Amino acid sequence: MLCRTANDLYWMGRHIERVDNTARLIDYTQRVALLPERLERDRAGAAAWGRALTALGLEVDYARRYGAVDAERVASYLALDADNPSSILACLRAARESGRSQRGSITEEMYEDINTAWIGIRDRGAAALANEGLTDLIDWVKRRAGSFRGVTVGTMGRDDGYDFLRLGTFVERADCTARLVGIPFAPRAHDEPDEARNAVEYYQLSALLKAISAFETYRRIYQDTLTPMRVAELTILRADMPRSLAACTGAVHDTLRRLSVRAGSEAVRQSGALAAELRYGRLDELVVRGVPVWLAGFRQRVVRLTGAIVDEFIQPADVIAA
Repeated sequence: MLCRTANDLYWMGRHIERVDNTARLIDYTQRVALLPERLERDRAGAAAWGRALTALGLEVDYARRYGAVDAERVASYLALDADNPSSILACLRAARESGRSQRGSITEEMYEDINTAWIGIRDRGAAALANEGLTDLIDWVKRRAGSFRGVTVGTMGRDDGYDFLRLGTFVERADCTARLVGIPFAPRAHDEPDEARNAVEYYQLSALLKAISAFETYRRIYQDTLTPMRVAELTILRADMPRSLAACTGAVHDTLRRLSVRAGSEAVRQSGALAAELRYGRLDELVVRGVPVWLAGFRQRVVRLTGAIVDEFIQPADVIAA
């Protein structure tokens, strides 16, 4: 497969997945920002939206352009800001452009679906967001991302193009899930009363599971109240949870094994080591290391894996553009 085609399909998968996960992050943040002020010291949810920016690594860019954190402004920045390359609008635009460049490598239904999504969000602005409501927009975005995945699975041939699209999807999902899971596990002030701290913890964990469509799964598996370590186990170590890190890394490794044609592939080696660690990992090991520390290390390994994938399968952007 041509490197340009591999690049476009890989990034199409990543951008569509980022659209979905950014919507889920906004969903989580909106829920947490509604905590009663007697439990959550963050006035007007400003700190909750600040944590969302930090999780995405966008706090510096936002502060440079807009200054102080404001809930409505951050929501618009993450959803509809054309100058934020990680916004839902910008990612849908990038995914649509990749699809237009690779009309011969994807199905007509796939392009029509992604083009419809782009047209649907292109004309939305801050006024439309205020009129429709943030929740309705986020639900619409998640449905559009799910529609594209369904059309892809139902219509695209199982060739290298499908694998590159799938590879981008699960690399991005692994990174985004690690960012989202890390928010409620971040250290909190210890001078809060136990009752308030426990209530905030429960609410944050509940919001996390609902944001990643795992609340019912948790209830079915554990049949008990929410606890931080069980949430960590579900979202990190359980391969039967579709958005868990174990499920994502397993899918990435399987896909790279199919794509690689040379012995000693560094991308296959790194993905295999990461998948094996999660497949055979133990919850007590996470507890010893600390979930935030472990997640930070995981994200660094995903960055290194991404570099190995680019080196092996995708030419650098300046070469592609030449």
